[in-house]
Amino acid sequence: MDRNDSPAGHPSPAGPHTYRMPLPRLALAPDGGHGPLDGAWWPRCDALELELPALAGALAAGLGAVVHVTVDTAAWPDVPHRVPVPGHLILVSLSAVDTEAHTITLDTGVGKQRELLVVPPGEPADAARWLLTTAADPWNALSAPHMLALADATWER
Repeated sequence: MDRNDSPAGHPSPAGPHTYRMPLPRLALAPDGGHGPLDGAWWPRCDALELELPALAGALAAGLGAVVHVTVDTAAWPDVPHRVPVPGHLILVSLSAVDTEAHTITLDTGVGKQRELLVVPPGEPADAARWLLTTAADPWNALSAPHMLALADATWER
């Protein structure tokens, strides 16, 4: 038997076992927002290298291939500088600018860009749903830090 519990010399019918993250929890403003955010993303964990491929894949049809992202250092302190996705690498930059706290900027390299609120993975479900809905409202004028402060004041973690 090999590592896939198949007889030696015979490939597993399902091929090698790989783990793929579920579809991202994502809400987008139609045609981009008019405020500081274009929507929100609620990752399941704080490992960007695991979460980013699913997010980039979900956005590819409407945005194109994401080639660069900027995340804030507070939310993603141990992030790699390159994340492999099918077909290419995404370059990752860190920002310590307060106005970019709790956001991810996704860039295609051809002028298309989206700024998303990053809902903390441990956020209570009710608060996360409110954050996703509010950030996806095309007329939302609230910044990511302001929205998270409102959610913290309303729902306890």
